[in-house]
Amino acid sequence: MSMASSLSAPFPSSQPKKDSGADSILASAQDLRWQLGPDLHEELIEALYSDAARIADRAVTRPQQKPRFDFDRTIDRLVTSRIWGFPLMIMLFTLVFWITITGANIPSAMLADLLLGTVYPFLKDVAAAIGMPWWLSGLLIDGIYLATAWVVSVMLPPMAIFFPLFTLLEDFGYLPRVAFNLDNIFRKSGAHGKQSLSMMMGFGCNAAGVISTRIIDSPRERMIAIITNNFALCNGRWPTQILIATLFIGVLAPIGFAGLLSAMAVVGIAMLGIFLTFVISGLLSRTWLRGQVSTFSLELPPYRPPRVLATIYTSLIDRTGFVLWRAMVFAAPAGAVIWLVANVQFGGVPVAEYLVNWLNPVGVLIGLNGVILLAYVIAIPANEIVIPTILMLTVLMLGISNPGGSAGVMFEAGSLAETKALLVAGGWTLLTAVNLMLFSLIHNPCSTTIFTIYKETGSRKWTVVAALLPLALGFTVTFFVAQIWRLFAG
Repeated sequence: MSMASSLSAPFPSSQPKKDSGADSILASAQDLRWQLGPDLHEELIEALYSDAARIADRAVTRPQQKPRFDFDRTIDRLVTSRIWGFPLMIMLFTLVFWITITGANIPSAMLADLLLGTVYPFLKDVAAAIGMPWWLSGLLIDGIYLATAWVVSVMLPPMAIFFPLFTLLEDFGYLPRVAFNLDNIFRKSGAHGKQSLSMMMGFGCNAAGVISTRIIDSPRERMIAIITNNFALCNGRWPTQILIATLFIGVLAPIGFAGLLSAMAVVGIAMLGIFLTFVISGLLSRTWLRGQVSTFSLELPPYRPPRVLATIYTSLIDRTGFVLWRAMVFAAPAGAVIWLVANVQFGGVPVAEYLVNWLNPVGVLIGLNGVILLAYVIAIPANEIVIPTILMLTVLMLGISNPGGSAGVMFEAGSLAETKALLVAGGWTLLTAVNLMLFSLIHNPCSTTIFTIYKETGSRKWTVVAALLPLALGFTVTFFVAQIWRLFAG
């Protein structure tokens, strides 16, 4: 028996066929009226008609009537416009990043002054007063505490500003419009339009960006978003980019335009990361993660006033606190490793010196050096401590006194001029600076993000791919830049 005959079987064959769908609706309406009673049923019908009329008023244009002012539609004509949508989006997120970077300077300096300028010397004095052995004091205070304090002072203020701002845009209803604007580009690269939201979250923290990929239903497209989220320049890498651009790129311009050129260089690196997101997404969707792009049904919610206090509380507890705690868990052992390689000696030579000399040929080949590569290896738990580690290893290799105090201790120089003088003494050139900015963008995720990827995917294979693919790309890009640079320079 066919499906059609089985559905019509209850009706006598001698009767003329009726619209079974209409009969079903009529029967449902009568049954609903019987259940609700006539009064409540009439109210329900009136409510349905009122909603239909309201939707029709918003969606239908009547030539004989002057169109009503619609707040949502007026804003959407701008933010989803093919002409104005992208410029407004870029301007808005530029403003968010500017507020984050600028606003974090003062609280970061205050935290650093407290944790590094006050608590750190106090702990050293206590250790000396109780007669703690130098190696234990160094391991616990100069290593574990110092690395953790550095991560907190650099990482906490930007996250505490960026995440609430991002969540406010989400509550207001703007972020779905971002996904709408970028959907076509992501679909062409074989990814999902919602990946734009996880990518934006990655600019705050890649670990948080990986978690936010939960909004993508397709496992294949979610995996693409997870693997490529590392190309979003997280707040842990912004300080490195800004410092190197200021020291080596900005000085190429006249004094009045130095800051502008530095900012353009950093923005260029961030835009390169977005470009790589599209490129690698396209490659993955055509190779390892081949498949059909899923349909993206996006309902644009109405604009509504953000709940500021609730948003700040939720962002600080659920996002900032969670990510910061996980970063601290990984930063503590990293601090211990950094101190050990700088202070444990064999034959009167620190382990770090052996490692730097071993890595130096590879580093020079790709336009960097062994100090930079070792710093990225031992500082993998947190990008925030890369520059202090580079400075520590530089003075160790040069055999000069550590401006930060004891030998083998991370530090920051007192001024930009002192920082650049140390780096130049360590053999840095403009090529080193450019390739460091590139490598900082493209290299492997930090250990916090790697652990988050494993927790989210439950797959060791894809975790390894997500860690090694950017690293291999980072070596490839810096190698070709170094060879082209030397070809034209020589």
